[in-house]
Amino acid sequence: MHDKESNMPSGDPSIRTIAMPADTNPNGDIFGGWLMSQMDLAAGNVAARRSRGRAATVAVEAMSFLSPVAVGDEVSLFARVVKVGRSSMRIEVEAWRRARASEDTTKVTEAVFTFVAIDEAGRPRPLPPEDA
Repeated sequence: MHDKESNMPSGDPSIRTIAMPADTNPNGDIFGGWLMSQMDLAAGNVAARRSRGRAATVAVEAMSFLSPVAVGDEVSLFARVVKVGRSSMRIEVEAWRRARASEDTTKVTEAVFTFVAIDEAGRPRPLPPEDA
């Protein structure tokens, strides 16, 4: 999504949140599963808007954690659709951190989430046209 490691993507994030003590693992570090769930929420928000309804996560491509997140860090998640199929969407997500008392930002991780638009019964449905 963004080549420069020191500059967050432009525009508004899909989600912005604060890492809290309850989000830590037994070592006191922010739990990777918490970060992945925030990324899934950001991708799901984009998927619901693009599909104009329900959408389900069906895959996540490999994630590498580039930098740790500390308690109190502001975490910004940027998500965008990069490919659309008949019922599926590939959504690229980047997670960035900003220490509470700083303006410096660091990319934490990135991944591609695949979502499928689903109907009320949970079956795949075609995506509506983008301009609909």
